[in-house]
Amino acid sequence: MEEERVILVNEKDEKIGLMPKQEAHEKGVLHRAFSVFIFNNNNELMLQQRALHKYHSPGLWTNTCCSHQRDGESSLEAGKRRLFEEMGFVTDLKETTSFVYKAPFDNGLTEHELDHILVGNFEEAPNINKEEVASWKWMDLEEVKKDIEINPEIYTAWFKIIFDKFYQHLLV
Repeated sequence: MEEERVILVNEKDEKIGLMPKQEAHEKGVLHRAFSVFIFNNNNELMLQQRALHKYHSPGLWTNTCCSHQRDGESSLEAGKRRLFEEMGFVTDLKETTSFVYKAPFDNGLTEHELDHILVGNFEEAPNINKEEVASWKWMDLEEVKKDIEINPEIYTAWFKIIFDKFYQHLLV
């Protein structure tokens, strides 16, 4: 099976090419991505714990799901696809904002992404894919903010960056 390719973009989110995902993370080149944040009616965020065998950030807590758009796929289409693949449900999503971030990892890989933030609502328990997700939970946003300050090592690098920006965006 051919390795998944990511969409290389410039700072204006204009496509400039495609590259195998692993190579893009090895070289730290800017590519398009998305992060899904699912809330319930109590304004609690659904967090996932990454599967323990993931090639980076295994076992760390992060937003509901995140991944990369495929060539020709919109951010919303990609978000719904990946949400179902990882968390086992479908719900409406809306795009709220996007921004560029860069996060290097201990294993030599670097996330350098133009990340599209997608938000949705869901009230039930997910049907998680154990190949992708070890566990999940609902957390109040204030609780997440405090826990990141107290226990930053249990959260993914990108989630800490995104949550800080996303949290501020929510409070506006």
